[in-house]
Parts: sequence; C-alpha cells; structure tokens
Amino acid sequence: MSTVRDALLVLRDGTTFEGELVGADPPAGVVSGEVVFNTALTGYQEIITDPSYAGQIITFTYPHIGNYGVTPADAEAARPHCRGVIVRDLARRRSNWRSTEDLDAYLRRVGLSGIAGVDTRRLTRHIRDSGAMPGAFGTAERAVLERAASAEPGTDGVDLVREVTCDRPYTVGDGPHRVVAYDFGIKATILRHLAGIATVEVVPARTPAAAVLEREPDGVFLSNGPGDPAALGDLLPVIGELLGRVPVFGICLGHQLLSAAIGGRTYKLPFGHHGGNHPVRRLATGGVEITSQNHNYAVDEDSIAGVAEVTHRNLNDGVVEGIRCLEVPAFGVQYHPEAGPGPHDARYLFAAFAELMEAR
Repeated sequence: MSTVRDALLVLRDGTTFEGELVGADPPAGVVSGEVVFNTALTGYQEIITDPSYAGQIITFTYPHIGNYGVTPADAEAARPHCRGVIVRDLARRRSNWRSTEDLDAYLRRVGLSGIAGVDTRRLTRHIRDSGAMPGAFGTAERAVLERAASAEPGTDGVDLVREVTCDRPYTVGDGPHRVVAYDFGIKATILRHLAGIATVEVVPARTPAAAVLEREPDGVFLSNGPGDPAALGDLLPVIGELLGRVPVFGICLGHQLLSAAIGGRTYKLPFGHHGGNHPVRRLATGGVEITSQNHNYAVDEDSIAGVAEVTHRNLNDGVVEGIRCLEVPAFGVQYHPEAGPGPHDARYLFAAFAELMEAR
C-alpha cells in the first residue's frame, strides 16, 4: 500500500487547500500554473493530454476521476502538456476492459503530478467568483508554494504554442482532398476527422505561407492550441497571406487567430469555458448544439463587424462561438466540433470544410 504524501494547493490570492500528492513527485516539491476547472463528467485522459492545457493546472469538477483507467487509444497527444491535475477522489481501482493501467500509474509514468482529496466544489466556486489565477501545489512548505504561486506568470501574454507544436511536417490520412494543418497544439481526434475528408500534412506553427502554398493544398486548417492569441502576432501576417488564396477552417485558437488576422481583437474570459456541456446556438437554423469547449480567450464581436458574420453564439454568456468571413472562403468555431471528449452535435463542420474546398 502506497504511503500518503500530504500536499497543499496555494492560489496567488493566498487561498489554500489541503490534499495528498498523487502521480509523480514534483521537482523540488512544487508544481505551478494557471488553475482552471473542467466540468466534463468523463474523458479525463483526453483532457489531460489535450495540448491546449499547456501552462495550466486542471481542476476536475466531477468528484470521481480514474475509475475506468487509461488506454493509449484515448490520448490526444503523445504526452500531457498541462502542469498538473486537481481531483476530489482519485479512484484506486480501474474497471474497464479497454484500460491498460490506472490513472495514478499513468501520471507517474509520464511525470505528471496531481493533488487529490481537495474540496473541488469550494475551489471551483472560488475560481468562478474570482477568476482563473496562478497557483502552486506540492509537498513543499506553504511559504515556498506561496512564492511559486506569486511568481507564476499564468498564460497572459505567453507564447505556449512553442511548447506544443511539432518539430517537422508529417502526413496522416488518405482522404480525397489535400489539407495543410497548422499545428498549434493539434488534437489526435481532430486529425482523425480531417483524415476522413483529406490527406493531411501537419506543419509546425511557424511554417511560412509560401511553403504552404507550394504544397498546392485544397484547404488550410488552423488548429486548437494553448495560451494567449495576442502573444502570437507574428502568425497573423502568415494567415493573412493564405486568406483568399485557399479555403481556411479554424478551431479554438485557430478561430481566434483567423479572427485576429482579419482585424479582430481577443480578450480573456474570467474563468474560461472548459467542459463538454456548453449550449451553442447555430444562428442559421436556430438549433442548439451541446458542445465541448476548452478556451480562456474569446473574440470581441464588435471588432469583426463588417468583415465577418457571427454564425454561432454561446447561450450561457453570449460569447462568439463561430464566424464566417464575408470576403474570403474562411470560417472558424471557438468550440471543439471533434469533441474528444464530448458530444458529437457539431461534427457537420468537417463536412462543411470539405464542401468549401469542393466549391473552390
């Protein structure tokens, strides 16, 4: 039986939570990052391995995490890029025929630390009221954790895409179209959906537009990814060179960068959208989709007036969830139509991308 390792979580404002360390031993007993919460009931492995969580510590609002173990088939990336995880109750016994190991063993193997036994309901309410903020957890003394939380920069103004993008191009799928996908932190489930409609060449985030156009793609995809889109200003001229030359589809960070490339602005949400149950209205039909979301930033609607129309809107808070450019063949959505985890209501958007390419 493993030894209980007492741990503390300290937020930048001094709010403190007690728990026990799970997963890997953190370097010097400290893990720091921006603390956010995710409301999904299942899919913890997909969430942990989503590169969009780089720089962040994930709080799971669902109280029991780990009960069905983990399997390589459910990973969204080769390794986690989040800083750590916070749970109420980490299951000590897995029960699923697909699982290959339990969550705690997985966390140890990939070198990711977590803290369990935390009152995640109180923590979530605090983040909801005060906003996402930097924090630190681990086995170090409280004063050390307080200093780490104060020194943690969070995600504002930080280019986290450099941490998650691929080093060199690679190709997946054998669909009828040719798509070049910019990797800002692309998820495996997105690639599976794109591979159903195209032969997809994934390229690093800083690939010049000329190098993409030389490949003569039928379309360009701008992927999800972590951090502040305002820190990626050097990517906007590249996207601008592609617009009007080839159809473009963006998801999450890709949607934000598409909006910024046509003159839009982004802003940070108080605590972001993270979970698999966000209602979004499709304005063209009036239908409501239940969507999977993971983002801390959003597009300012006024800033895209005249160059794009809003196609989808979040019914919880009115945030812009989708746009269509008026002068060039390009569109984007803030949420995740591929889910992984989450509902499948919005998968039609991949077919819409295929139709846009066929029309060109």
